[in-house]
Formats: sequence, structure tokens, C-alpha cells
Amino acid sequence: MKLDDFNNIDFNNAGSLPGPVKAVLLTFLFLFLFALGYWYFWTDAFTALDEAKAKEVELRAVFLDKKAQAVNLEGYKQQMVEIEKTFGALLKQLPDKSQMDGLLTDINQAGLARGLEFELFRPGAETQTEFYAEMPIAIRVQGSYHDLGAFATDISKLSRIVTLSDISITGGSSKDGKSADAKLVMEATAKTYRYLDSNELAAKKK
Repeated sequence: MKLDDFNNIDFNNAGSLPGPVKAVLLTFLFLFLFALGYWYFWTDAFTALDEAKAKEVELRAVFLDKKAQAVNLEGYKQQMVEIEKTFGALLKQLPDKSQMDGLLTDINQAGLARGLEFELFRPGAETQTEFYAEMPIAIRVQGSYHDLGAFATDISKLSRIVTLSDISITGGSSKDGKSADAKLVMEATAKTYRYLDSNELAAKKK
């Protein structure tokens, strides 16, 4: 097979071409058709294959995550039971609207029982959240250091949830303007909480 064999190819009489020339031409034709088919047909197929492989990895990860959740399902159920019990216990510490007056009286009585003198006891406006309302109460009481501490302890032991915040303690004074021995003035914000009744919850949903 010589180079002249390719220069003098007569495609109208291709059947009479030498065997080696036919083999080379068929090889080039096969490579051309292969490249053309790859470009027009197989490129999209390979892209789809890569996407399918990536999707398989994603689905496998989701499967393993769901499998782990299924294995721990009983543990999750037990946790939910414990959470519901804890939530129910906390909810019982929140009074309803009809019990708020009694709770305010309890706070006042806790101070009086310790011999404190109330100079201010002013309930503020309620702030409602998703299922409970918060009421701040501005208080200012005068008494000894130990009585103020005992008052704060008594507040923490009430059957309903009451917190003290923004606490400020300064020296007290007698009626004649002179310093009162061992007397201190505590200003604070007592916050009480109550759960919303069914009508209030329905109004919030609307």
C-alpha cells in the first residue's frame, strides 16, 4: 500500500480498490461515525448517567437517615412522652385569668409576712405570646437585708411561676430624711405568667 493509492481513489469504482486501502477507509469512516454518534447521541446519555449517579447518592443518604430515625423511633417516642409530662407540669404552674388576682395577693403577702414596707406595687400591661401572657409588676419595698433576701426566696417558692428582674438595692431613709439603720430599698420587676384561655387562643389564630 502506497500513498499514491490514496491520491488516485475512484469512489465510483470503490469495489476495485486494494484491500489495505479499503481497510484504512473503513477505519476512518468508523471513527468518524463513532465521533459523530458520541457527539449527538451519547453526550446527553453520559450527562443523564452522571445525574442519575448523583441522585443515587442523594437517595442513599436520605435512606440511611430515615433508617437511623426508624431504628431510634422508640427512643424518640419515649422522649416525647417525657417532654409532654414536663410541659404539663410547667403548664400547671401557670394560673388562668381568674387566678391572677390571687397570685398578686400572694406576692404582696409574701412581702408583708417578712415585715417589708411596700412603697410601690403597680401591675403593668400584659404581653401575650403564643400560648401564655406575661404581666410585669413594678415593686419597691423597704426592709432589712435579710428580709429582702427572704422575700426573694419566698417568691421563688410560690406555687405559680414568678420571677424577679431589674433588681436595684439602695440605702433607705426614715421619715425625717435621715438614714434608717439597716434599712434598704429594693426596686425590681416581678413577672408573673398565665396561660391563655380558649377564647384568647382562638382570637390569636384568627
